[in-house]
Amino acid sequence: MSKRSSTMPQPSQDRVSRLRAELKSRRLDAFLIQDRIDQYWLTGFTGESGQVLVTPDCVTLLTDGRFDETADTEAPWARKILRKKRSPQETAQQIKRSKLGRVGFEPAHMPVSLFADLTKLVRPAKLVAASGLIGPMRSSKDAGEIERIRNAIRIAEQAYLQLQGWLKPGMTEAYVGGRLTFEMQQLGAQGSAFDPIVASGKTASLPHYEPGSRPISRAEGLLIDWGARAGWYVSDLTRVIWPGSIPSKLGKVYDVVREAHDRAIEAVRPGLKASAIDAVARGVIRKAGFDKQFTHALGHGIGLAVHEAPRLGQKSDDVLKPGMVVTIEPGIYLPGVGGVRLEDDVLVTETGYEKLSSLPC
Repeated sequence: MSKRSSTMPQPSQDRVSRLRAELKSRRLDAFLIQDRIDQYWLTGFTGESGQVLVTPDCVTLLTDGRFDETADTEAPWARKILRKKRSPQETAQQIKRSKLGRVGFEPAHMPVSLFADLTKLVRPAKLVAASGLIGPMRSSKDAGEIERIRNAIRIAEQAYLQLQGWLKPGMTEAYVGGRLTFEMQQLGAQGSAFDPIVASGKTASLPHYEPGSRPISRAEGLLIDWGARAGWYVSDLTRVIWPGSIPSKLGKVYDVVREAHDRAIEAVRPGLKASAIDAVARGVIRKAGFDKQFTHALGHGIGLAVHEAPRLGQKSDDVLKPGMVVTIEPGIYLPGVGGVRLEDDVLVTETGYEKLSSLPC
């Protein structure tokens, strides 16, 4: 068994301190983390069976015997509790032993049935919904996180360049998606950040199309939306390949999307509302007469999750801050014809932006 340590390393030390400060400001005695990604962000523990209870003087990791050694290796500084079974009773027992009053939790991560059970079992402690506590902290990345995202982007881009060498008409969308995932794993990725979208011809008019048995044709465009997960962090990119000549109508659409994509990236800077970046791209598309064919938000944050804060949409109240990594992905979709979406990953810096992805559009 690995030797346990009482020394909390960076960046966990900083993250736990920030979380405790937030608990104090919300008058909470503790916070119960149930989401695996939040758990990893705070402690470094990767096991899929786990909960983390954070109090002013202790971080307790609840897991089971399958992850005993993993906990010792990845979070040796945390107080480890091995549960015999994953049950509300064992979670409540730890809360009651700590003699807590108000215990915060992220409501989006707690099933109603578990909330009902825990509410009864933890008395006299009280469960308090505390939404949006860890998410905003995760939205601005430190240097180590940014470096991992860079690596995930590098892997995704190298796999795409390899794809251009073996892609041939007649291959199915599903085959291309599967082989692209394999290429990323060969380059060091844990796997795909999400199931790749590979949409040929008219299926590209469906923004979240699921690849099928449709064969790729030299006469049709091919939209590919893909990303790698490496070191737990992700990338998210989209390009359109034209095996043959570009149809005139989609050629115009491509030019509009490219301009919207470029103008939006150039507008990124700290202190600006995320909705303002969306408005830049949407204005270009509206001027070209395709506003009703741009049916989703301009982008979103990426990090440990493919979709996290901030949201770059028309009604978003999020404000861009240094350290945020966001996607810029305008698109135009013409039912029965096809669609175009171009997506890159962009870092918000102290003075503006840095485009992290480098594939030509």
